[in-house]
Amino acid sequence: MAKRSNPVMSYIPGKSVIHALTGTPKLVFFLLFTFSSMLTYDTRVLLGLMVISFSCFAVSHIKFKDVSFVFWFMVVFLALNNFFIFLFSPDQGTELYGTRVVLCHLFGPYDLTREQLFYHFNISLKYFVALPIALLFITATNPSEFASSLNAVGVSYRIGYSVALALRYIPDIQRDYRNISTAQQARGVELGKKVKLHKRVKNSISVLMPLIMSSLSRIEAISNAMELRGFGKEKKRTWYIQRKFSSRDYIAIAFGAVILTASLVITFHDGNRFWNPFV
Repeated sequence: MAKRSNPVMSYIPGKSVIHALTGTPKLVFFLLFTFSSMLTYDTRVLLGLMVISFSCFAVSHIKFKDVSFVFWFMVVFLALNNFFIFLFSPDQGTELYGTRVVLCHLFGPYDLTREQLFYHFNISLKYFVALPIALLFITATNPSEFASSLNAVGVSYRIGYSVALALRYIPDIQRDYRNISTAQQARGVELGKKVKLHKRVKNSISVLMPLIMSSLSRIEAISNAMELRGFGKEKKRTWYIQRKFSSRDYIAIAFGAVILTASLVITFHDGNRFWNPFV
């Protein structure tokens, strides 16, 4: 029997150094790393952050096939983002870097400039910096531990539990989708690639409606169960999974702080978020 792949955007158990960290240090490192990438457009900093991001992902031993769907979705979204940036701001790079070197004329008022191409390169780098760390945080953190880590940094446990609950039930929704889809195809509803697109979209309704109804039923059952148990009455609560800090947890937080500090120093040493190689 073929081994079933892990559900998309769900916790993947493992024994790596990343998995061994408790939830709070992973959340703190994720936030520090994200701030580092958000605040800079310095290509040198972004390249360094990308190396760190992919290195952390490699250390986690999570297989690319388990997150490939999200990766390719990001690539498509990135392509659309770059397209619309160029469509509505074709001279954004020229305005930022102060020079204009036309590589080729496209059509109408649109010229492909060296500066615009470099600006799009930096935008793309930001995506490839943030995605591996974001995927790593989601796939290497147990949802229950994720909720306790949110609570540890000051987020209400009600919000933390809601987020963790949503992550926990992603695999269930995916399993329901597969079961309903298989059942509908057994009844003769065509959903394969050989069917024309408009018919496939129309037939998908026969899968989506039962999926929505089953999800609403599950939400109602969980809501009633939580209400009967008095969830939300107390200001504080204990957690089923909450581990004590170890030395590696402090090292992870310190590493994140060093990355943020170095990123800010390199980025703003000349008072500008953008590194300009053209002057």
